[in-house]
Order: sequence, then C-alpha cells, then structure tokens
Amino acid sequence: MEKHFLCGVVEGFYGRPWSMDQRKVLFQWMQNWGLNTYLYGPKDDLKHRLLWREVYSPEEEGQLRTLIAEAQSRGLGFVYALSPGQDIVFSSPCDLTLLKRKLRQVSDLGCRAFAILFDDIDHSLCQADSEAFSSFAHAQVTVTNEIYRFLGEPPVFLFCPTEYCASLCSPSVQKSPYLQTIGEDLLPNITVIWTGSKVISKKLSVNGLAEVESILQRPPLIWDNLHANDYDSRRLFLGPFKGREPQLRGGLRGLLLNPNCEFEANYIPLHTLASWYRAGSEDRKDEEPDYCPDRALSAALHDWMEELNQPLQAGRQNARTDQRCSVAASRCKPPDRSDCTSTFRGTSVVAKLPVFPLNSSSPPPSPTKAKGEKEGHEWENHSGQTRHGAPSGGSRGHKARGRGLCGGKGQLSESQVRLLVGLHYLPHEHGPSAQKLLQDLTWLKTNCHLVSASSKKNLPQKVDEWRGRASGFLSLCEDIAQLHCSVVGGANRAVLYDLYPYVWDLRNMALVAKAFVCWLDGRVLNDSATMASWRNCFHWCGKASGGNVPGEEAEPWAFKGGVSGEVQMLLPVGSSSELFTHPPPLFPTSRLYNIRPYHSKDKVELYRMVRQLHLRSQCAPDSSASHPDVVGDRCLGPCLALCPEYSFILEDELGVCGCILGILDVRSFAKRCQASWLPAMRDKYPPKGGHSNTQDLIKLMEEDQGEYPDSLVYHFPSQLRLDALPELVDVSVSRTLLAALLTALKANGSQGVFCEVQPTDRQRLEFLTKLGFLEILRGEARSREGVVMGRLL
Repeated sequence: MEKHFLCGVVEGFYGRPWSMDQRKVLFQWMQNWGLNTYLYGPKDDLKHRLLWREVYSPEEEGQLRTLIAEAQSRGLGFVYALSPGQDIVFSSPCDLTLLKRKLRQVSDLGCRAFAILFDDIDHSLCQADSEAFSSFAHAQVTVTNEIYRFLGEPPVFLFCPTEYCASLCSPSVQKSPYLQTIGEDLLPNITVIWTGSKVISKKLSVNGLAEVESILQRPPLIWDNLHANDYDSRRLFLGPFKGREPQLRGGLRGLLLNPNCEFEANYIPLHTLASWYRAGSEDRKDEEPDYCPDRALSAALHDWMEELNQPLQAGRQNARTDQRCSVAASRCKPPDRSDCTSTFRGTSVVAKLPVFPLNSSSPPPSPTKAKGEKEGHEWENHSGQTRHGAPSGGSRGHKARGRGLCGGKGQLSESQVRLLVGLHYLPHEHGPSAQKLLQDLTWLKTNCHLVSASSKKNLPQKVDEWRGRASGFLSLCEDIAQLHCSVVGGANRAVLYDLYPYVWDLRNMALVAKAFVCWLDGRVLNDSATMASWRNCFHWCGKASGGNVPGEEAEPWAFKGGVSGEVQMLLPVGSSSELFTHPPPLFPTSRLYNIRPYHSKDKVELYRMVRQLHLRSQCAPDSSASHPDVVGDRCLGPCLALCPEYSFILEDELGVCGCILGILDVRSFAKRCQASWLPAMRDKYPPKGGHSNTQDLIKLMEEDQGEYPDSLVYHFPSQLRLDALPELVDVSVSRTLLAALLTALKANGSQGVFCEVQPTDRQRLEFLTKLGFLEILRGEARSREGVVMGRLL
C-alpha cells in the first residue's frame, strides 16, 4: 500500500512558540489550502526539549488534547515530536522508561503520529553509553526502534538524525558511517528527516535526494527551513515557496515547512507551499498549470490582501466570523475536503490559556486609544493638529514640505504589500524592490564624484544621470517610510505585532540611507558652506564594498541583517553594530518621519525650537524676548553659519521636530569662530542695552569656543550637538538622526566624535542617556567633566 505524502508545517523553530489561538488559525489555513500534516516541536517549549522527561500537567493535557482534536477535526495529521538528545543516557533503563511514559501520555490524548529528534546535539557518548553501544548512531537507532515498537508501530513515525543535511555529514553523504548505520539498522517503516544539502537549502535536486534515499534505504521526509528566520533577528521571509520542483515528490515521504517564528508572516509561505503540493498531486486536474513561484505568489498576495485589512487584534482575537477564508478556500481547497466551520476564531471572547509549554501567551494587546482617553499621544495618528504639549505660537501645524500626512487606520494597498514582500523575500534571494534599493545605493555612492560641488569637469549628462538615479532611490526610501506608517496605522494589529520590528528596522535604515544620498549630492554646499572636505568621501566611496550576498555554499546566517544589514554595510559607519541594533519602541508610532540635510530656510524654525527647549529647561518667564535669536545663535548659530554641510533635520508631518549639528574639525572651526562668528555676535548684541541675561549668554558663546585638551581632540576631532522635542516617543528616530550625521563625518575622514554636556543640564543628560549615546559611541571614558566621546571605527 502506497504511503500518503505528508505535506504541511513544522513548528520547530527556536524562539517563542505560537499561541494556541494561532495554531488553530493555522489548522484552518491548512484545511482550506489542502495541506495535511502539522508537527509540534518548538525548541523553546521546555517540555519538548530541555525538560523532556517531565509529563504534562492536567491543565497542559487539556490544552494538548484540544489541539490534537482540532487538527483531526480538520482532517490534519498531528505529529508530536520530542527532543531528548541533549542529555539522554541511551543505556539508562530509567531514561527509557521516562521517554515511554511521556509519549504514552501524549498517545492517550489522541495523538497517533510521533517524531524523535536528535538534531543540533553533541555527537559524543557518555561513559556508560560508550560501553553499551558501538557508535552514536547505534545508540540512537536502538532507542528509536524500541520506542517505535512500544507505540504499536504507528503509520507515521519520524526520526531526525544528528547528521540531517549533506553539509553535516562526515566525510560525505555516501561515506558517512553514521548515515550508513541509520539506513541499515533503523526499522524500515520509520521515516528519516532530511533538510537537503544545507541546513537551509536554496534548492533541492532530484539527484541529491536520490543519493540520500540510497544510503538511508528509504525516501526521506524534508524538514524545509527555507522560511525559517530564528537565526537572525533582523530577517523575515515573506517570499514564495521556491527552489523545489514538484517532481521531487516521487522520491520523498513528505515535506514539512519550518517557517518564520512570527506567525502572521507565514501566510504567503504556506499558501504557496500548498500550491506546490497541488501542482505535484497525481489527482490534480489537467487544466491546472504546473507550479510557478511567481504565479503562486500573486495568488497568495490576492488572498492575503483581505486578511491584512481585517480588524484583528494581537493574538488573532476577532469579533468577526471566519467566513473571510471562503475566498482562499474557493481558490485553494482540494477536492473531497469537507468544510468545517471554526469554533475558535469566530468568537469575540477568548479564554486565557497557560503560558508554557503548549501555549505561549498571546501577544499583548496593541496600544489602542481607550474610550475617553485624551488625544495627543505620539502613537496615535494626527491630522495636522499642533503637537500635544507644544508651546503655542509655533509653526508646527503645517505639513512637512513635499510629504503628505500619514492616514489613519486604513487598508494596505497591493503595491505596498508587494513592496513589503520584496524587501523581506527569501534567505538566498532578494525581491525586486530590495535589489533595486541595494543596486542604486551602491552605484550612487561609487559615483558620487559626479556631483561634487568642487568639481567643474563633470559633464551635465553625467550629473543628470546621478541625480535621476538618486531621485528614484529617494522615492523608494519614501515608499518604505510610508509602508511603515501604513502597517502601524492599519486595522490588523496581529500583523502589526509580528511584522513591526522588521518594518521599523528597515524604515530607520532607509531614513539614514536617504539622508546620506541627499548629503552626497552636495546641495547644502551651495548655500554658504566652504569647508567641506570631499576628498575623503570620494576615497571611501570608491573603495567601500557593499553588503555581502550569500553564495551557493554559504548558509544564510553567515551574513546578518538581510536587506537592512546590507544597506548598513554600504554606509561609512556600517560596522558599528551598536548604532543600528536596538529594540523598537514600546508604542509604535504612525508618524511619517524624514531626515534630510539642512537648508538655510530651516534656520527660523530651528531657532524657534531650541528657544522653546531652553524656556522649558529654565522653568521661568522668557527673559530674552527683546533678543529672540540669542539662544539659537548660541546653540546652533556657529554650526549653521560655518559648517552647515554637517547639519541634519528631523521632521514629521507637523514640521521640524529635531536637528543634529556636527563639526568635522574642532580646532579649525574654533579659529573660524574667533575670526568671524564671535565678532558678528558682539555687533549683533552690543553691551549698551542693559540686558544682563543676554550678555551672560554672549559670554557663554565665547566660552563655548574655548580650548579643548590635545588628548581629547587628537582622538576625537569632531563634535556634535543633538536637539529634539521631548514629545518624541520613538527614540529610535533620534538615534537614526545621529547615525545620519556620524555617516557624514566618517565619510569625510573623522575617526572620533565627542559631545559636551554640562553636568547641570540634567534634561540633556537624561535625553542622551535615553538615546543610548554612551553605548552608541562606545565611550564611557570622559576626558573632563561633562564631555562624552566615542570613536567612529
């Protein structure tokens, strides 16, 4: 009798297991799409791996029984997996008894399919096992065979070897003594799990699987890690099932996909897996086309669009019925599959479930405004109103130039979803949007000499080519920012909870890259600056290599960060991991932020902002009303006048909300201040006015340009100042603003930067601490009181 091909899902990743509600939704998807098998084996379920000897409590038994019944009611096979390999003593009768007791308990709950996993463990045997068994493989086979017989030789019984892919075999697949023992001694009806040529295989070939089948003496079952992302916290895989021809089925017992840790990210991977499965089915209709990943992706996107725009809360709680799956079901449901209405997803009240091991707690509810709650929180959408708590009289009620407002809770467009998928595609392959982003950034930085402000030899058409390509790159970065805004402002909070860290990370990286490309264009140099040193920038841009793209022989975890990581490595400060790796904000904000180089027309708004910050810190009436520019002249004036090319603006929909100013060479800058800036300030604020406070600030301006110790300036020749309105909840935007300036300073040759903060300025100290400034600049050392410094490696 021919065995049924197993095709479905492995919950076998490292990280937080899915919740019970999510698993029930998964079973619904699988039924609708025609998948047939679910394997339970989350590595971080304590009683699956670390505490495998412990039986489930009565409450956990009830949860597991319900889950098994739910799978079976939808026509799915439920495979319970156990991973005892970390500390089992194979020769111990006690351990063998505990193993049988655990699996018997699960069997009594209704489970009829099992798996024993010996992956990711040490090959060595303890002293007792070395005396009892001839080899590591012999020990595993002996225990596995006994458990298989103890359970009554179930029709589905899986075994995961320690050498579970070609790259782990010693010395090779055909010559591996371990696999040879498995093939010869493991009982013939036990199925062996295999991942392919690698742990994460780009492709699976018929010839490669035939080699495995030969030594194992049975067709393997593929544990497919194509969409697994538990090895990199910055990567997510939303692309289609790819690189596995449907014809592979003839040499396999089955294929189970081990997908993303984030449940909501798996709609397209599983939808397209189901398309692949149907394309290889013997009973498929003649008019059905062969499997095409791009066509399958389009079909999955069509169905996911409806899912994305449903008002789901985190944890998949929803007040609607599950009738919305009817569209996907009509498209994907195979013949002879009875409909089964969900009794878990259509209720508005979801019972609380135990946390571990079977039910990791549902994600916390997303931050939504409670009834009667006051307006003005940063994570709420705004429609042009004045920022909550901002002093009156400002001009932040207008829209930021060139950018529209981010809408409220609405629908993601198809183009935005395609952009989302293209930026988070597959481990060995980028989608079209990611490819364009990386290719354009590489070309722009390599050819930035074409738009040099100091070069007079460039042909106009070359300059137009650079700026035309830069325009396309900036537009794509803006689309990424708008995508972030739409995801946060969307109705589906379950998707927000799972996808937000990735969309947020890429948004921040796009902000830095966009600001850097704008800076490379040299537009700010046309205003008033004369000090920019572009030679070092051209030298760096010509030599710096872009992000590494994984080759055929490399596992994807060899290159961290995905698209965000590759964009990071294309920046001058890309090697500074502290600058780019930090947790997302607790409350996601749907504000649309932008970072760009300073323009002279920004001066009025910047002066107004720092004056407001100064008044708040003083907690006193405005004593400089007759000279409203004096605070701005002291805090910002020298940099804006003498080196504006190192000034960047942070703005949102309401206008300017932050800035950062930099000085490339403090020594030469101080000389220029003494020669031109301070005399101009003395003329602007003459002593015959009787304004003592104003005169005190003039003295402070003079003190600001005092001498710094040689020991400081030698190692840290550059200086910065960062200001932002305190209403900003997303501190990461300020860190991104900092990254934009450090990128410019490093590109022009700076090796270190410092920031001077007076010990009495508690507000600024608290802000820089919150920003993680010390950690970012790697400098807890202080050359003197109030100076924070760090090296730009």
